[in-house]
Formats: sequence, structure tokens, C-alpha cells
Amino acid sequence: MFGLLLKRRFLPLFLTQFMGAFNDNFFKSALMMLITYRLGDAAGIDSRIMVNAAAGVFILPFFVFAPTASDIADKYDRSDLMRWVKFAEIVVMAGAALGFWLGNVWLLMAVLFLMGAQSAFFSPAKYSILPQHLKEEELIAGNGLIQMGTYLAILTGTIAGGLMILRENGIYWVGGLAVSIAAAGWLSSMFIPPTKPINPECKVSFNIVSRTIEMFRDIVPMRKVFGSMLAISWFWLVGATFLAQFPTYSRLILGTDESVATAFLAIFSCGIGFGSMACESILKGKITTKYVPSAAYGIAIASVLLWYVSDRPPVAPDAPIIGAWEFFSRPENFMITFCLFVIAFCGGLYIVPLYAVMQSKAPEEKVSGVIACSNITDSIFMAVAALGAGVLISWGVSIPQIFLTMGPTTFVVGLLVGML
Repeated sequence: MFGLLLKRRFLPLFLTQFMGAFNDNFFKSALMMLITYRLGDAAGIDSRIMVNAAAGVFILPFFVFAPTASDIADKYDRSDLMRWVKFAEIVVMAGAALGFWLGNVWLLMAVLFLMGAQSAFFSPAKYSILPQHLKEEELIAGNGLIQMGTYLAILTGTIAGGLMILRENGIYWVGGLAVSIAAAGWLSSMFIPPTKPINPECKVSFNIVSRTIEMFRDIVPMRKVFGSMLAISWFWLVGATFLAQFPTYSRLILGTDESVATAFLAIFSCGIGFGSMACESILKGKITTKYVPSAAYGIAIASVLLWYVSDRPPVAPDAPIIGAWEFFSRPENFMITFCLFVIAFCGGLYIVPLYAVMQSKAPEEKVSGVIACSNITDSIFMAVAALGAGVLISWGVSIPQIFLTMGPTTFVVGLLVGML
């Protein structure tokens, strides 16, 4: 599996993807912290509203640009497209550095939209180029490494952005590092081997609605591909639900400080990384969804168990807040850590084969369209996760009970995947 990291047909793509994912989360985390502690009050806007608006601003481009990104990925050399996108990221991050220096929240929100846009254009090229550079028996390993790298980048980028931005001269360090990482990503993209354009005669459509409908009409009859796409989106719903609740779960249910929420993010990211890597050992390069239902059942069981071990009385307002060291040293908290790791590990086992199925089972000229549609459904499912959790909490549902809802629903998804 790790032998792919020694090959030019994979390593530059891996590094480019890693640095892009790092920069996305580095910038988002820094912006969220800055809005929460400084810019929100300075702009006279509720920081809670701004933070949620920022999440929507980043997701919006995946709806707007997905059809166009798919057409461009088919019309041109995908390695060239990635180089264009990575160069654009340098310009966008220069705008971010300016926004941090000026303390202009609206400029930073515009930069966040542009970051989402460049990610929307990069994603179809990234996933659809894998079948062009890798053999079919290498797709499981390649997707496993991509997922591992992505979650490691999410973890490190999120932590680094949050820690750096509020320090003395943090805005300068964050701005400078964001531009530097973007430049390094562009440099690594220069070494991605060229590919043959799939459809040089393709007409790039800017009619978002009609082109999106057309792409979905092409995909729906491909039962296994369409089912895998929806199953992947369900994973993003589950992941978004857990990740969004970690801060309030840590503070209100467990009575801990922010270090425990950060540790949960680390456990979750590492679990997905280990699960993604384990796919190659389990599947031996064979593209199959044979074990995906079992992985879904693992997520379901661990979610129910997490609810059970988290079913505690609310923390008293005057109760002392404990840190990570004290929390993890208490034996009664071991099962919480174990459940989170199992959910994430099974998530890695669950998602990697599904990506490989989409890439290998769809016709070559349809792969970028499949990835673009997958980005759209992923965004919809994550938006549903945020909205659904908000509605449940407003109805008086506790955070552990939200975790509980992930159990039976994911179990049903596992049954449906088994029917593909």
C-alpha cells in the first residue's frame, strides 16, 4: 500500500491533496476562532450566526460549480486543471492574508467562498484522475491513502489554525503560512503526470440547474454507482453530526475543557485513517462492497454504546472543569474513547471501497460527473445533519440521544448497501 507513495503517478497527487485539505481547514479554523473571539463583536454581529453562516458559505460553491467543474475535468488534462486550481489557491490565500491584516470579516467570508470554489473544482479532477494513474487493483490502496491523508490534514489544519490565530502576531503567521502552503501545493502539483483529456469536444455548461439534472439522470440508472454515492453521503452526514457535537458534548455532558474536544477530533481522525489503511489488508486490492455493511453495523453498534456510556446527569453549572489528562485517566471514560475510535475506524472501512466502486464501475467519461454529483449530495447530507441536530436540540433532545439516532439509521443504511 505505502509503495504507492514512492511512485510519481501517486505521490505528487497525495501531497497536493494533503496540503489543499490542510489549508482549507487551517483557514476555516482560524477564521472561526477569530470571528468567535474578535471580529464578530467588532462587526456587531452574533458570532454564533457568523460561524454557521461561514459553514454555509464554504459549502455553497459545491452546489454552484459542481456541473462546470465536471465538464472542465473531462475537457482538459486533469493534471493541468489541478495546477490551475492550486495556482488560484495562492491568489486566494493572499486575499486571506490581507483580510486577516485588515481585520475585515466580509473580505474573509469572500475568501472562504473562493476556497470552497477551488475545492469544488479540484475534487472531480482529484478523484477521477486516480483510475487514470492507478491500476484497478491499486484503487483501494490509493483511496485509502487519500482518505488517511485527508483526515490527518483536517486534524492538523484545524488544530494549527485555532492555536495560531489568537496568539501575538497570529494573523501574520496564519496569513503567511496559508500562502506558503498554497505555494507548496502548487509546486507539488507540477509533478503530477499528465493525462489524456477524456472528452476534448465537451462543451462546458454554465447552466447549473439543467446540467445538474442531466448528470443525475446519467448516474441514477447505474445502480451500484448511484447507491455507493448516496452511501458515501450518509457517511458524511454521520461524521458531520459527531464532529459538530464534540465541543458541546465535552463541555456540557462530560464537564471538560476544549482540550478534550480537540482530543476527540484527533481520535476520530486517526480512527478513520487507520480504517482507511486497513482496507487494503482486508480487501487485497479487490474492489467490492462485501464488508461495507459490516462496517455500517459497527458504526451503528458503537453509536448506541456511546449513547449508553454517555447517559449521565447534566454537569452542574458550578462544577469544576477537568482537562484531558484527568479525563482520560479515569477508567469510566475509557469506553467513550473506545466507541469514538470504533465509529471512526469502521467509517474508514466503510467509505474507501465505496469511492473505489464509483471510480471503477462508472464509464470513464462519466467519472468526473459522478464525483461532482457526489459532492452535491455530500453537501446536502451535511446541511441536513446540521439542520437536523439543531431541530432535535431545540426539541429538548440531548447530545447523547443524537448519537443514538445514528445507530438504527446507519444500521438500515448497512442493510441497503448490502442489497447493491
